[in-house]
Amino acid sequence: MERKQKGGWVYIMSDRYRGTIYVGVTSDLPARIHQHRSGNGSDFCARYGLNRLVWAERSDDITRCIEHEKRVKRWRREWKFDLIERANPDWQDLFHLLA
Repeated sequence: MERKQKGGWVYIMSDRYRGTIYVGVTSDLPARIHQHRSGNGSDFCARYGLNRLVWAERSDDITRCIEHEKRVKRWRREWKFDLIERANPDWQDLFHLLA
């Protein structure tokens, strides 16, 4: 019997416009962003003060999310900026949209 895959999110955190960025993957985006904001999400985000959700994309397949996260992590920095700015040109914090 095949186990149904749960969906997930690929997301990018930042500290400011075109600042330090972090690419992550999660099955529960609101909870994960809350972890990052409280300093418990990742050592990298805590160390660099990344508390702004600037981009996120959902998929019904968590495996695809993980593959996409790995791919985006290998991208050049400028490509990541382009990805963010197509959907969020002002790098606004999107966390409020999750509520």
